[in-house]
Amino acid sequence: MRALRLLGWGLLAVVVAAWLAVVEVFWLPLRVGPVPVPLSLVGAVVGNLLLTGWAHRLSGSRVVAVLPAVVWLAIAIAASVSRPEGDLLITGATTATQLVGLGFLLVGVLAASFAVGRALSRPVPSGRPPRPAAAGGPAGLRTRR
Repeated sequence: MRALRLLGWGLLAVVVAAWLAVVEVFWLPLRVGPVPVPLSLVGAVVGNLLLTGWAHRLSGSRVVAVLPAVVWLAIAIAASVSRPEGDLLITGATTATQLVGLGFLLVGVLAASFAVGRALSRPVPSGRPPRPAAAGGPAGLRTRR
């Protein structure tokens, strides 16, 4: 039963991470007039930090916690490589698009690395409620009256 639960959380984490990465890649050329709006950079940082933490907290598995970062990285790399047809999503036609594209890759990878490191360094939740403290004050110490 636990394996089925982990499979479900893993599948959900992969689907949400893939959707978020694709949306962020398509937000890269977003502009207001001639000024680029780096909304995808904010999405990459917030999405990678929150999704990895969410996956770890809800599933209780470190493997499931790493999946969103791996999926994000795979989609970001695939979007930055030209296909045989010439399609390229993360372009560098102008200086502004180069900066936004490189910033997207840089802050996304840094946020994913930080989130994965944080998830791997935390103890895995056991699912048991914490033990109540002993009577008599903090940490079981008796107090004088």
